[in-house]
Amino acid sequence: MKKWKTIVKCAVGVSHQQQNLPCQDYGDYFIFKERCLLGAVADGAGSAKYSDIGSKIAVNTAISFLKAYFDELIEKKRLFPQIPRQNTPNINQAQNLYSDLLKEVLKAINEEAQRLNCSYQDLACTLIIFFALPNSITAMQIGDGFLAVRPVDGDLQLLFTPDKGEYINETTFITSSNAFEEMQVKVLEKPCSFICASTDGLEKVAINFKDWQPFPPFFNPLEEYMKETVETHEDDQYIIDFLNSERLNARTNDDKTLLLALLTELN
Repeated sequence: MKKWKTIVKCAVGVSHQQQNLPCQDYGDYFIFKERCLLGAVADGAGSAKYSDIGSKIAVNTAISFLKAYFDELIEKKRLFPQIPRQNTPNINQAQNLYSDLLKEVLKAINEEAQRLNCSYQDLACTLIIFFALPNSITAMQIGDGFLAVRPVDGDLQLLFTPDKGEYINETTFITSSNAFEEMQVKVLEKPCSFICASTDGLEKVAINFKDWQPFPPFFNPLEEYMKETVETHEDDQYIIDFLNSERLNARTNDDKTLLLALLTELN
C-alpha cells in the first residue's frame, strides 16, 4: 500500500521583512487514513490589512471541509472501495464540491471580518486546494501560485495556469466578486508520485512564463530531497534554509510557501 510523505513551510519575503510585516502566506495539509492527502496554500493580498489572517482561515476551513467530506464518504462506505476509480469525482462533481467549499470559506471569512469590525476584503487571499488519492488528484485554484504534479512514469506538469489578471501584480482573490467564475477545477485520473504547491512568491524561479511549463532545475532537487529524507518533520531544515537563502531572495522579495508531497510504499 502507498502512503504520503509531506512537508509544508513558509518564509517571510524580503520586502515584508523590511516593512516589519508578517508572512501573509499560509499552507497546511492533512493525511486522511494514510491514503488520501489533503493540501492547501494561500497568499494574502498585499494591500489587505488582515490578509495573513485570511490566508489561515481559508486554508484551515478548506481542509476541514474536505475532512468532513471524506468522513461522510466513509460513513456511506463509498471511500476506498474495491474499485478505486469510484473514489475520484468527475469534473462536474468536483466543481460542485469546490463551489460548496468556497462558500464555506467565505462564510468563515465574513464571520472573522465581523469580529474584527472590518471589510471582508481586508482578509483577501488566493487559494489552492487539492486532495490526492493513490490513483488521482482533484484540485482547485483561485488566483496565482502554482500546483505542479508528476504523474507516475510521466513528466512534471502544472495543473493550472496561474491567474495573473489583466494588469501587473493583479489576480483574483477568494473575496473577489468573480471568484466563482474564475475558479479553476481539474480532475487528473492518474496516480501522482510527486506534488508541489506554492504561492506566487516562487513563480519566477519555478515556471517558464513563455509557455507556462515547470522549470525542472527548480523541482528536481526538491523531489530528490523528498525521496532521500526519512522523516520530513525531522529533516526540514533543508527546506527552511532554501526558502531563506540569499540566492533565492535575490530573485524574489515576496513571501514564499512550499508544500511538497511524495507517494511512497508503506512499510
